Amino acid sequence: MSMEWNKVFGAVLLAGLIAMLAGFASKVLVHSKPLEKSVYVVATPEGAGAPADKGAAPTGPAPIAPLLAAASPEAGQKVAKACAACHSFDKGGAAKVGPNLFGVVGGPKGHMQGFAYSDALVKTGGTWTYDELNKFLYDPKGYAPGTKMTFAGLKKDDDRAAVVAYLRSLADSPQPLPQ
Repeated sequence: MSMEWNKVFGAVLLAGLIAMLAGFASKVLVHSKPLEKSVYVVATPEGAGAPADKGAAPTGPAPIAPLLAAASPEAGQKVAKACAACHSFDKGGAAKVGPNLFGVVGGPKGHMQGFAYSDALVKTGGTWTYDELNKFLYDPKGYAPGTKMTFAGLKKDDDRAAVVAYLRSLADSPQPLPQ
C-alpha cells in the first residue's frame, strides 16, 4: 500500500516540477514587445461631448496644499511601505531599483548621485516641489512618459498627501509647507 502512495506523491511532484520548469522556459523564450500605438480606436460622433461635460469627476490629482495641512507623516510611512521594495528612505541609504528618497522634497529631480535615472524623468528638469511630487505620485507614467518607474501611482488624495508629508519629514531641515 505504501508504494502506491509513493507513486502518487511522485507523480504530483513531477507534475509540479514540469509546470515550474515550463514557466521558467517560457520567460526565457518569449520576449513581449509593447505596442507602439493602441489597437483599439474608438470613434466618437461629431458634436459628442467629453465625459467632463456630463458631470464626470475631474481627472488628475487634487491640489496638494490643502491636503498637506491634514496629512500625517506616520500614515505616509505606512503607505510608503509599498515603495520600500524599490526605494530606501534612510539618510545616506543605498539605491535599490529606485533611488534613495531621503531629502527628495525640494531637491533636484535626479538628486541621488550615481543613480541611472530614466531620460524621461531627467528631461522634466527642475526640483521636486510639493506640486511636482503630487503629479508624479498620481501617475508616474503620465508625468514622465518613458520613465523606468513601473508603479501605477497613488490615486487616493489622502494617501498621496500622507506620502508627501512623510517624504517631507525625511530631511535635515524639512521644506516649508505650501500656502
